[in-house]
Amino acid sequence: MSLPIAAADVTALHDRLLAAPGWPPRDEPTPDVPDLWHWVRTNHRFNSLLWAEEDLARRTTVADAEIAANKRAIDRFNQARNDATERVDELLLTSLGLVDEASARTDAPRSTVPAGARLNSETAGSMIDRLSILALKMHAMRAQTLRDDVDEVHREASRARLARLLQQRDDLAGCLDALLADAAAGRAYFKVYRQFKMYNDPRFNPVLVRERQAAGGAA
Repeated sequence: MSLPIAAADVTALHDRLLAAPGWPPRDEPTPDVPDLWHWVRTNHRFNSLLWAEEDLARRTTVADAEIAANKRAIDRFNQARNDATERVDELLLTSLGLVDEASARTDAPRSTVPAGARLNSETAGSMIDRLSILALKMHAMRAQTLRDDVDEVHREASRARLARLLQQRDDLAGCLDALLADAAAGRAYFKVYRQFKMYNDPRFNPVLVRERQAAGGAA
């Protein structure tokens, strides 16, 4: 079985998008059909938006209302990033023949894993998500090596950190390829792990439930 995705192609996409003018777009159209690469790109877009918003949330010279807006945006982007990661896992598992396609998007997908395969605790989608974050760290650290408003000590320390980040990404990319190869060969599998982020859901966040009840709404 050919592998549905290769780590080298993922990291190349991440780097290419970060170097593109206007990245990340605030709005991006959703295709009519589920496409693995669309969701890899969507995950990276929301990680990029999240990264920028996290920087803004650390400002110390703006009104509290602006920081509150940043925090709310962080919650939205983080939820969307996790949703995209789950879609990547669903599509990978389907293409590898490890789940029944009709149930892949449910909370209890029907497994078609061969007997004897080992369960990998980390999913391929979460590895791709981590590769996205490493690409963002490398992009930001590389910018530190080019600053002309700091001394050479700062630039050299940044170069050393950049080299370490590159090694970390290479290691993780190798692990992703190995997991997918083992999954395709029937030696390993992973699952979709639903995040169930309760703080973002007004039905489950107890503080939001109490607010709604106090306002006279239903629980």
